[in-house]
Amino acid sequence: MTQKLTILDIAKLAGVGKSTVSRVLTNDPKVKPETREKVEQVIRESGYVPSKSAQAMRGGSAKVVGIILSRLDSTSENKAVRGILEVIYQAGYDAVIMESQFSAEKTNEHLAVLQKRNVDGVIVFGFSDCDLSSIEKLKHKAVVIAVDTDSISSVGYDNQGVIELAMNHFIEQGKQNISYVGVDPSDKTTGLMRLNAYLECCQRFGIESCYQTGQLSHESAYQLADDVIKTKTQAIVCASDTLAMGVAKRLQELNRTDIQVSGVGATDLLSFIYPNTFSIDPGYHQAGQSSANLLIKQLNGQHEVTHLTQQASL
Repeated sequence: MTQKLTILDIAKLAGVGKSTVSRVLTNDPKVKPETREKVEQVIRESGYVPSKSAQAMRGGSAKVVGIILSRLDSTSENKAVRGILEVIYQAGYDAVIMESQFSAEKTNEHLAVLQKRNVDGVIVFGFSDCDLSSIEKLKHKAVVIAVDTDSISSVGYDNQGVIELAMNHFIEQGKQNISYVGVDPSDKTTGLMRLNAYLECCQRFGIESCYQTGQLSHESAYQLADDVIKTKTQAIVCASDTLAMGVAKRLQELNRTDIQVSGVGATDLLSFIYPNTFSIDPGYHQAGQSSANLLIKQLNGQHEVTHLTQQASL
């Protein structure tokens, strides 16, 4: 099917009246949840995109989801946002995207603005010092990515699994001298959890650990690289692709082509620029899709709190 379908076409496919489809598109709370789900399933499967101008003429307000990123220049978060947009656009929602800059205060300001604009729901990319209490007040109207909270639904990444995949890959190649470059442990996920995963792997395989942590930037990794590059070093595991780029750049300058580097993020540019690298895919895009699907289900009446962990792959 194409996106040229009309409301009448959707109504026939869903086995409901045209007015029912219209009420679903304008988010009328009087529509029964099972009817709404049936209509929205047809909309998703058909690729139908409702006309915003037509909605306005019918007196309905456009449905909107607020998305609060940690930083707009994050490759990983942008992959997740693409997944979010795919799902919410198909469900007839528009998006308002804002940036927290890892500031709890700014996040709360954005949440206040979004609530004032009466958005239907919010997806927030969490971080270590995020004020979860403000997000939790939204209850079923919110989903958090990257951090957990008992009160609202969340989608997290397998921070231990991404490092274990890289370590196992190197071990299978016969490498025993494996260093690590990560993020300061004050960051509980990308920092502490991924560092602990490296240390646990070293203990399990009888490997002497060698690591440094710093900021989440290629400049920081570049500066730290010399501290983890030894004569016997065979591989370096990095907590992100951004860090891997900094380490790979330094290895290139030192002409250490014997050392392989792994990152996390599935950034195509990494292996394109530095052939002796590979990246673990944490499933950022899929996590975005999952978070959007969770939110839409909750907005449609399924208020059960759900926690998902996105599986990583090599």
